[in-house]
Amino acid sequence: MLRKLLLALTVVISLVTTATLGSAQEKLRLAWAGFSPTNSPIWVIENRKLLQKQAVEPEIISIGNSPTVLQALLAGEIDAASISVTTLTSSRLQGADTVMIVGVVPTFVDHIVSLSSITKVEQLKGTTGGVNRLGTTSDLGLRLALKKLGVDPEKDVKIIPTGGTAERFAALSKGLTQFTIIPEPFLTQAEKLGFRNLFNISDLKIPFWWNGILTRESIVKAKRPLMLKLARVMIEAMHIIKTEKEYAKSLFKKNLGVSDPEGLERAYKDYANAFPEVPYPTPDGVKTMLDDLAPKNPKAAAADAKAFVDMSLVGELDKSGFIKQLYRR
Repeated sequence: MLRKLLLALTVVISLVTTATLGSAQEKLRLAWAGFSPTNSPIWVIENRKLLQKQAVEPEIISIGNSPTVLQALLAGEIDAASISVTTLTSSRLQGADTVMIVGVVPTFVDHIVSLSSITKVEQLKGTTGGVNRLGTTSDLGLRLALKKLGVDPEKDVKIIPTGGTAERFAALSKGLTQFTIIPEPFLTQAEKLGFRNLFNISDLKIPFWWNGILTRESIVKAKRPLMLKLARVMIEAMHIIKTEKEYAKSLFKKNLGVSDPEGLERAYKDYANAFPEVPYPTPDGVKTMLDDLAPKNPKAAAADAKAFVDMSLVGELDKSGFIKQLYRR
């Protein structure tokens, strides 16, 4: 009888403890937009339950486009988002307290793809290029790359919106355009269609936060320990991608619907190299965007890029030795 009583008491205590731990878990709402390897650290966090291991109950949400993600962040519906610097700058210049706390992809991981008859970048002069939409990150990336390569995107070429990857390939096939901008893992498909991988834009190393973790200054202030945990798992997720190749490729395949082995291999190489080990959200990746906006936007011309980033969270993790331990240095 006594043994049964003790057993029942043990079960009750266990249930109460479990319930207490469950209720004590912090909650985090994290959104991401765009099925691209740039968001693969989020896929790792979700798949490996990295936040749960930090006693955080996550709600990870895929949202169709960046403007909707921003609206959710400003409305307090989410705590943070995986998104580009274009959203950060546009919102902050309009008075929002948005801030980048982790840098994820510090440059453009794209390729200029052309008709096979074009063998040099200079030959793009006088031709028409296609992007998904004017004003998007890929549009800006193409224009900045062309400038660096000696081709004036305003005078030497014409750039038009042609839609998604399939539509851009169709525009090339029909002769509506002669070049476009394409990321991996779709480059192999482009080459099989007879197009040329003309130039790897990432080789230019243009400082630009193609992707990062955005939140609000008010959230960092109110929930700093939670944001620190988010920064920690982002760093861990990027380490996993860099060191577990086959696992990372399986996530690419699952989330992108791409099964081509060569395309997956090349995509892995591009993005694993792009993800930084110590992801300080440095202001130079914001300044590129502000400089592009400055001629038409006085607020951008007067803005200080340092105000758009908070490097203290990654800095705290860096000083703690966590990142060195992760990479065993």
